[in-house]
Amino acid sequence: MDETRLRHELREAALAHRPDHARMLARVERGMAAPAPAAQPPRPATRWTGRRWTAVVAVAAAVVGVVGLGGLAATTLHDRPAAPATTLPAPGPSARATAAIDPGSNRWWAQSDLGLTTATPVSGLTVELRIVRSPGVVSTGHWRTRPAEDFTVTVTEEGRELVYRWTLKPGRTVPPGPHVFAGQYNHAEGVRDASADTYTVVLTGADGGRSTLRGDFGTPRPK
Repeated sequence: MDETRLRHELREAALAHRPDHARMLARVERGMAAPAPAAQPPRPATRWTGRRWTAVVAVAAAVVGVVGLGGLAATTLHDRPAAPATTLPAPGPSARATAAIDPGSNRWWAQSDLGLTTATPVSGLTVELRIVRSPGVVSTGHWRTRPAEDFTVTVTEEGRELVYRWTLKPGRTVPPGPHVFAGQYNHAEGVRDASADTYTVVLTGADGGRSTLRGDFGTPRPK
């Protein structure tokens, strides 16, 4: 074959060639995943050929593609919707309480008064008085300033305590204002020390908010 004919066929073959990009990318990925070769002695500098430039361009294109995918993943992560905010319960009704031994108490009998003042209507209420069962303590009754039919009342002995408990019935409401709950009992002759007696009040508002008051009867009242 003469030289002119050879050049013509080589040119046509070059024009008809279509590179297989998928195979090139697979070869690049295999090359990147393969373990690094053992150190070799430095080789003398050689002239860059067209084939080597092609390989460098292919590697660069693969790296750009990987970086582009990483950027897409990061964008997708940041675009995720935020987690829903936690809803805290509403604050309970505003109220205050005071505890004292009624002035009408004597050396054999006493009445423990719990004064409760509510600033807003209350749809749920539990009032609890705990009287330490010191010598001679026996319940003789109880009362409250609110209507009796609005409450369920229990008097129990729990361990070393006499417990008075008023629970507002469902559907009933305690209006704003001052209210009194009292427990009555006999005790041994003398001035009884009420400093260890305690109270707990749990109030619930119309919106479901709840608040709790706790306290004690302080130092004994002089007689």
